[in-house]
Amino acid sequence: MKYDMKSYYMEYYFESNPDAIHGEWNFDLHDLQLCFGVKEFLVIAPQSASGVLLDAPEASKLLSAVAIALSNCSSLWPAFVPVHDPTRKAYIGIQSMGTVFTRRFEADRIGSQVPVKLMHLEGLYELFVSKFAYSTLDLSVHNFKVQFTMKLTYKTLPWDDDYMKGFNGEKSGEKSIGIHWDDDCSWSEWYSAEDPVKAFELVAILSEKMVESSMEMAELENASPHEAEKWLISPRISPNLLECSKGNWIGFASQLRLLVDALEMSFQAQFLEDFVSVENAGADNLKSMIVPPPSVRDRVLKELFIDGVEFSNFTDDGHKTGRAIKGAPREFLFAQFCLHALWFGNCNIRAISVLWLEFVREVRWCWEESQLLPRMPTKGPIDLYTCLINQKLHMDESVVGDDSSNKQTLSDEIPGIVDRKPGIVDLFNDKSSDVTRRGSAGIVDSMMLLKSHQSMHAPFTQEPPLMTEDMHEERLQAVEAFGDSFSFSGQLERDILTSDMSAFKAANPDAVFEDFIRWHSPGDWEEDEPADCGSSSTGLEKDRWPPRGRLSKRMSEQGNLWRKIWDHTLALPVSEQKPLLDPNREGEKVLHYLETLRPHQLLEQMVCTAFRAAADILTPTSYGELKQMETEIKQLYVTIATALRPLQVNRFSADSDTIEDLKRVTVAFERVEKLMTLGVSLQRKFRRAPRLARDIFSGYYDFSISKMGSLAEQIVEKGFDMKLELRNQERELLSNMFVPPTASQSWRKVLSMGNLLNGHEPIVREIVFSMRDQATGNHYAAHSGCFSHKKEIETYRMYICGTSNDLRVALSVASCD
Repeated sequence: MKYDMKSYYMEYYFESNPDAIHGEWNFDLHDLQLCFGVKEFLVIAPQSASGVLLDAPEASKLLSAVAIALSNCSSLWPAFVPVHDPTRKAYIGIQSMGTVFTRRFEADRIGSQVPVKLMHLEGLYELFVSKFAYSTLDLSVHNFKVQFTMKLTYKTLPWDDDYMKGFNGEKSGEKSIGIHWDDDCSWSEWYSAEDPVKAFELVAILSEKMVESSMEMAELENASPHEAEKWLISPRISPNLLECSKGNWIGFASQLRLLVDALEMSFQAQFLEDFVSVENAGADNLKSMIVPPPSVRDRVLKELFIDGVEFSNFTDDGHKTGRAIKGAPREFLFAQFCLHALWFGNCNIRAISVLWLEFVREVRWCWEESQLLPRMPTKGPIDLYTCLINQKLHMDESVVGDDSSNKQTLSDEIPGIVDRKPGIVDLFNDKSSDVTRRGSAGIVDSMMLLKSHQSMHAPFTQEPPLMTEDMHEERLQAVEAFGDSFSFSGQLERDILTSDMSAFKAANPDAVFEDFIRWHSPGDWEEDEPADCGSSSTGLEKDRWPPRGRLSKRMSEQGNLWRKIWDHTLALPVSEQKPLLDPNREGEKVLHYLETLRPHQLLEQMVCTAFRAAADILTPTSYGELKQMETEIKQLYVTIATALRPLQVNRFSADSDTIEDLKRVTVAFERVEKLMTLGVSLQRKFRRAPRLARDIFSGYYDFSISKMGSLAEQIVEKGFDMKLELRNQERELLSNMFVPPTASQSWRKVLSMGNLLNGHEPIVREIVFSMRDQATGNHYAAHSGCFSHKKEIETYRMYICGTSNDLRVALSVASCD
């Protein structure tokens, strides 16, 4: 509003909690409500770009005008006008309480050089008494009954390394492991996270009591805060934990965001070598990309290909829903490459290309030197739920292992040989064992050969050749092209089938084609119904020789491919057979794939693997009983799998919306990562009081949820402020966090305020003095108006807030004008 040449603004404030009991410390109060004990009020002040307020005479004149205006409209609201410099937080105010009483307000602040007397409760008590006692009295020897209440705020030292070293973990139930707070956390191998809990504030509230002398106030100054009626804890959470603090938080999410940017750039070249060479045309943006020196690259490769790393030591301890993300398990070689790439340089496309080319050269060296790759299984089938690069590395490892195994003698345990038999009996129990039998793994229980009265022997056979996902796809495409899937399947599996038939013939010299079908494909052998079911139902097949039955229709057809293979197959045990896989050819095919991989194909698989591996690293972290955290982790895996699906089904292109979806996933990942660090930090600080960890985490979790709503800006500006009341058994835990200060600590000051907690003085001390009087029977009495009945009113009230270097005093006086 405008008056004359000046503009003014008027603000109205309403009571936030009408049901609050008068005199309680309410943490939701406005500053002026706390200072003067009012409820609703208004503030009027001139609008000034420089922030300069009114001087005292001008402010008094403005306040008088406002008071007259409020009186004319029968308003009982107090009005305040700021005066002097804004840093003084000085106000004057007035309130009409009816037809008789008027309350006047005044507040000011000393910003430095607080008088020594006013640093102590004794001096503050005398300051209050001086406002209503005769000036000629010696206040130190006279008693004046006043109401007194006090709130003390303490703050722990920052949770830095030096402080944690001085922390008595044995007494408090906490233990500091290592140098940094998260040294034993699952992510500490890759980065050191900022402790999100910077400190704790303890608020100790002394209940209201009557004091009568300065000596009594001096005793209260020496009282321990353990005698306070209430203890409340307030965590100080790092502002970097908020989503708006992008760039200030380093973790997996920040590096995954850089990896997504590299994926977006990967379509700009056909070959990875184009990103390495900055002399190529259009490579101006590559020159600004940082590539670590060769020494750093060599160190990374040494960690990846370190000798003595046994795969058997690794377990896939990722989340059960992580397999929906088509990447390599986090302990596998390619997953480790992706995790190192996140921190190699600034994870740009050029640095990734340099590291990948050197990685492939190292893989080729291992192949040429017949060295097994570290961090890869040498046995077992290829997991088709992983990315193609991981499958190729598994194939390379397997063919190297098989090539070494084929050099062993049959008397050794032969890797790559399986026993295909439903039941085995001791070989020496077969009295008809032929001396020409070779490669037998044992007798097949209850099965006899058709043409000779001999037991059937199961042979040692070669494992089926390992196949990667692209090899399966090629076979399926070939089946579709040929149409006759059965005939083509026989042709396609000719080598496997021929090997099995050769081994079976060697183990059973008198066997016929029908015997092989009965062992290899029981579904293609149809048993005849016995004439006497009762007599034969309990007998063994060896007692009913020759076995009765016939081949199925498809196996008995003219020109059956399986029979043709049988007729032309020689009897050779597995030890004399040619391996199904040509190790040299398959190994070179793997290396060719790795060396000719397109940039976007590499980055697509790196993104899938990096997201899965990073999430799997966070999952096993111990964060206590936080149900919200379990829900967030489960939802994170679902979100990642959904966003990565276009990359896993080859539907990704440079102009798709997938990049933006992936960037949104990094935001969700960062949120979970930050909540994880908060949960871990609280769990470690409150091992003996898990309730506090749960309640503080729940409070911050709800705060972060509300911050994402429509009031985000307002909430972010306000920040997270939580007060949690401690139970009696929890006080000792928090008290132990206040480690007694040492003489060498630079923050230690001359203690001057009293009320020490383990040697720590309060950072803020707030006091309320008050005097009440009856509205009848004294000079405040009036026989008319709203105060004509008996009622106690607060005649004097003083709010004091300060430290040894700062003091703010607010006084309100009710009088009968």
